[in-house]
Amino acid sequence: MTSGDMVVASDLDRTLLYSPAALMLPVPDQDAPRLLCVEVYQGRPLSFLTETAAGHVAALNEAGKLVPVTTRTTAQFQRINLPGPPAKFALCANGGRLLRDGVEDLDFTAAVTRRLAETSGPLQEVSQWLQAAARAAGADGFLRSVRDAEGLFCYAVVERDAMPQGWVEELTGFARERAWGVSVQGRKVYVVPTALTKAAAAREVADMLGCSHLIAAGDSLLDQDLLEAADEAIRPAHGELADVGWTSEHVRVTSAVGVMAGEEIASWLAGRVLG
Repeated sequence: MTSGDMVVASDLDRTLLYSPAALMLPVPDQDAPRLLCVEVYQGRPLSFLTETAAGHVAALNEAGKLVPVTTRTTAQFQRINLPGPPAKFALCANGGRLLRDGVEDLDFTAAVTRRLAETSGPLQEVSQWLQAAARAAGADGFLRSVRDAEGLFCYAVVERDAMPQGWVEELTGFARERAWGVSVQGRKVYVVPTALTKAAAAREVADMLGCSHLIAAGDSLLDQDLLEAADEAIRPAHGELADVGWTSEHVRVTSAVGVMAGEEIASWLAGRVLG
């Protein structure tokens, strides 16, 4: 297997990139690694990776081997300034939007729209369920807001500590009946059509690049299909997949957690593809 046959499809948040709340640094402050900020939101630094990880990410981008695959919307993804040249291909909205040199591929979008219409219940029903839950919770309740992600899926911003017991299970049952799934990531509860997968989108991009060997990284339940579809994969020792103890023979698990797991992932990815 040569590097020309390989491509990396990697999740971003809590896989390569970390918010201040997700750093999980286990060392005294004076021993913490130097961090590079790669995202600013409303004038404040939001996402980081270690400088060592940044070097590996830059090398992957310079080789044209990194395809970011994120649940973020296009606008949220475009706030990120990854090290190295911009990725030629990037997948946003859980594989629902393909950017080529930063521009949406409208043919790809149309194909996704048709597939979801044929296989999943309507977004409006799921959004209305969440909106009703928000009204029932009240202005000071656990459910802070409900947002639409490019007309493809929706997510709720919640206060995890105040979330009623059984609420996620109730939502999961409602979603399952409509061929949707639920993923809880930090303060966000994502509700996504089961037909909208990172795996299918990443394989399609790999084919576009003429790469037969897919290497993947991710931390959440929304990344599981991507890791399963990859020829080789890695996940951090934190996140939803770690919480449920999920792994597979071809999936490596980091020894570190938090931003140091991100460094371990970036190093492993670069080592596999670039040698």
